[in-house]
Amino acid sequence: MTVVRTRRSRSARALTALAWGFTFLLASCGGRSTTTPGTPVITLSDTSGDFAAYRVKIDLITLTSTGGTVVSASPQMPSESVDLAALTDLAELLAVQAAPSGTYKSATLTLNYSSASIWVNVNGQAVSATAVDSTGKALTAIPITITFDPTHPLVITQGRSTRLAIDIDLAGSNSINTSTTPATVTVRPFPVITPAPADATLIRVRGRLVTVESGASDYVMNVRPLTDLGSALGAVTVSTTAQTYFNVNGVAYTGAAGLTAMASLPENSSSAAYGTLGDLSGITPGFHATAVYAGTSLESPLADHLSGVVSARSGNTLTVRGATSVTRFGFVTFMNNATVTLGSGTVVSEDGVAASGLTPLSVSVGQQLDVSGQSTFDASGNLSMDATAGQVRLASTRIWGMLNSATAGSAVLDVMSLGNFAPAGFTFAGTGTAAGQDANPSAYVVNTGSLDESATAAHTLLQVDGTVNPFGSAPPDFTAAAITAGTATEQRLVVEWVNGGAPAPFLSDSSAGLVVDLNNATIHEIRTGPAALELKTLSSFPASPLITTVGADQSKLQLAIGSASLSTGVSVFNSISGFAAALSSTFNGTNKIYRLVAVGQYNIGTNTFVASRISVALM
Repeated sequence: MTVVRTRRSRSARALTALAWGFTFLLASCGGRSTTTPGTPVITLSDTSGDFAAYRVKIDLITLTSTGGTVVSASPQMPSESVDLAALTDLAELLAVQAAPSGTYKSATLTLNYSSASIWVNVNGQAVSATAVDSTGKALTAIPITITFDPTHPLVITQGRSTRLAIDIDLAGSNSINTSTTPATVTVRPFPVITPAPADATLIRVRGRLVTVESGASDYVMNVRPLTDLGSALGAVTVSTTAQTYFNVNGVAYTGAAGLTAMASLPENSSSAAYGTLGDLSGITPGFHATAVYAGTSLESPLADHLSGVVSARSGNTLTVRGATSVTRFGFVTFMNNATVTLGSGTVVSEDGVAASGLTPLSVSVGQQLDVSGQSTFDASGNLSMDATAGQVRLASTRIWGMLNSATAGSAVLDVMSLGNFAPAGFTFAGTGTAAGQDANPSAYVVNTGSLDESATAAHTLLQVDGTVNPFGSAPPDFTAAAITAGTATEQRLVVEWVNGGAPAPFLSDSSAGLVVDLNNATIHEIRTGPAALELKTLSSFPASPLITTVGADQSKLQLAIGSASLSTGVSVFNSISGFAAALSSTFNGTNKIYRLVAVGQYNIGTNTFVASRISVALM
């Protein structure tokens, strides 16, 4: 709930937390309120939108009570810089600070584009883009009000924690134009904020270590989100199990041995845990960790960090595509390419696996990684990192591809993307054991182990997560840890109207679902990873798919309509009935739609799209 101090007992920390909460409330309310606080647990994620990087600032988050009182959802949170494109597959725990208990009807989020760094994926390269508004002008700070479902408001309860989930719909917020130089992105921000349960959402919580509980399986940390180096935005108790993976100062552990290594770290050491929210019944929220990174494995005051995907290797020199550089002083830069030099002293580990025997040769083309070392920028701004005495973490890498063929233990893919980039931007020379054995993205050999795809039909789109095999060892080129059919992943149905939008976008809209009039739209497709299915090419066309929530998890519905440019902002509904009523009252001949994004799964046999999230962005 609040920042905790040094290594004291849990009861002492709880008393400090409550005392701080009361101090905050008295100060924020002019000394007149004695309302006991609760803890809003704020998480941040995004719905992807074809970006290599999308860095903006979150300036402010406020809550408005049903009585009209406005309070800060995180009173000590500074303006936070965030790469929203990095939050597609996980959420970031942004803050866990005290707020007055009560019922809240809306939130206001301010996104600041004045120093935005936006990059789009074009043919295997990251291309810088300029953010503009609908008139072509540069953007600054944009406040957006989001109204909660009247039947599902945010209730902050005395002495308890409550999750508040923020999702920035990048697919619904942006139109990309790469035909201009520089490329432009027309921005109409579309955030969705809603109370949410502690579910299976993968979350990262980053911060500073306070104490490892003696004789227990948990530790306490102060939240310091994203790339922030100075804040302390509330305490979290992180629980671990015998299966939890630890990487502490470059050494991998599992279970209790990892906690022992954590206990040896100095207080305020950097740490990050990946997992899910846990017990929210107290004022300090709990967190279940499946993986923990701490000490120099995460960051160091003596080293810089760089993350991205290896696009080429020559000797011990790597070219890293889509490189995010974070210096030891907290300065963040994104670039299309960076150069990294490895050496015999480079420590190599694999995220999530307590593997031994890894060497710099374990790093090959297509591998997602995080590197620490000494960075230098030349006069042209090009980055080189010397990691000869640093560390490399091999992160889980995702590939998308069409299945060419498969047998038990092996599959051959026609790769569409490696680590978010098309293979056209990669050089695979040297990846094979001999001449002619280098990885071929059109016939990419995957070791599937026990994940047998031999019964899967050819030309099936697959999402494969795992690691690239060591440099010079192919084939196989890749070892899979998980394989998912594209139709079982989170798909996006995207329809866009330009030239003033459309006042009557639907052939029908009711609680049964939506049927879009595709004839009036300029974009109409279903996106699965990097693949796009044009709706007008379907054999069922001109029958537009029924977009329905029937079959979706009703407890997780996020149905939103509105615009940052409207005084009413964005309204969120957690049931189809309220959403359908809002659609009927909105499209009365006055308002016009700009873009519709539905997130879920498409069934081509029934021509239905079962959506758990629907965003209707107005002009």
